[in-house]
Amino acid sequence: MINKSDIRRRFRAILSLDSHPGHIAAGFAAGVFISFTPFFGLHTPLAIAVAFIFRLNKLTCITGAWINTPLTVVPALVASYNLGRFLRGKPARDLVLRELSWHHIQPYAKSILLGSSIIGFVAALAAYFICYWLVVTFRRKDAAMAEMTREMEEVGEELE
Repeated sequence: MINKSDIRRRFRAILSLDSHPGHIAAGFAAGVFISFTPFFGLHTPLAIAVAFIFRLNKLTCITGAWINTPLTVVPALVASYNLGRFLRGKPARDLVLRELSWHHIQPYAKSILLGSSIIGFVAALAAYFICYWLVVTFRRKDAAMAEMTREMEEVGEELE
């Protein structure tokens, strides 16, 4: 069963990280982009690798990679496939999958990768601005955190 107080506690921990709001939001946005890729089972390792390579916040990048849940993965996959076929100038066709393995997805890979890249980019862009706003709004409630955020935004980087 989902423990709402545990989720709320973790959400507050992310929003109060000692990091620039843009750094937190960039990590989350990169993770959201990864969550829309069809590389099932590799989202977390990809998020960790991207966070290390681009020096993003690891916690928020991994959290963003978990946005596309088992409940939303099939609709996102179908939307990606349809968008990819449309952009490639192909007629609409049903996506028929028996399971979510690369072996079964491979015949549809070009359309799915193109569509998921576009959808993932749009979702990541929205996630960046929403996460940034949430961090700044949450920090305004605490005077010390609000001052720290204001200084970080003025300087444009993390404070030591």
